[in-house]
Parts: sequence; structure tokens; C-alpha cells
Amino acid sequence: MVTEQEQAEVKLAVARLKQEHADFDAAITAMTATGCNRLQIQRMKKKKLAVKDKLQKLENGIIPDIIA
Repeated sequence: MVTEQEQAEVKLAVARLKQEHADFDAAITAMTATGCNRLQIQRMKKKKLAVKDKLQKLENGIIPDIIA
């Protein structure tokens, strides 16, 4: 069973990852608007996707699967 402390730590990690994901999104938008190198933008998108994957794994750990 997960303790309240562990659950709070996971929620904090989720919040941090959501902020990091939003930061990457804003950076990508700015890079696109200023006409940055496509390769740099592609790298940022990959990093953003990696953050999204981590976020999804953590959220799946918080919310148990419900089988109907």
C-alpha cells in the first residue's frame, strides 16, 4: 500500500513534469516563431515527448485501472 507521503511525492513529481512539459511547449512555439533550426526544434519535441511519457507513467501509477 502506498503511504500518504509517497502519494504526495508522486503528485509533486507530476506537477513538476506538467510544468516542464508546458515549458517545452512554450519554447517550441517561440523557436518556431523565430525561425530556429528545424533540427533544434525536433530535438525539443523529442524531449517534450519524453517528459510526457514520464508523466503518463506516473499518472498511471496514481490512478489504478478500473476493470468494468
